[in-house]
Amino acid sequence: MKKDIHPNYREVVFWDLSSDFKFITRSTIETSENITWEDGKTYPVYKVEVSSQSHPFYTGKNVLVDTAGRVDKFRKRYGK
Repeated sequence: MKKDIHPNYREVVFWDLSSDFKFITRSTIETSENITWEDGKTYPVYKVEVSSQSHPFYTGKNVLVDTAGRVDKFRKRYGK
């Protein structure tokens, strides 16, 4: 491989702020903050708003907003 053309691929902690869930994985994302993990090592941390622990699709809290179709709603409102 050529030197100095590849991004820095390392272990990064992703922190879901809405559910306070943290997980570690490998990534090339650039971060400016660090966190000490449970194993005592320091890793870069990236804060996210949604992960599998807080997303409605994965948690089963998915709410169906539109049960009737758009056309049916329109006909109900403005139809004769």
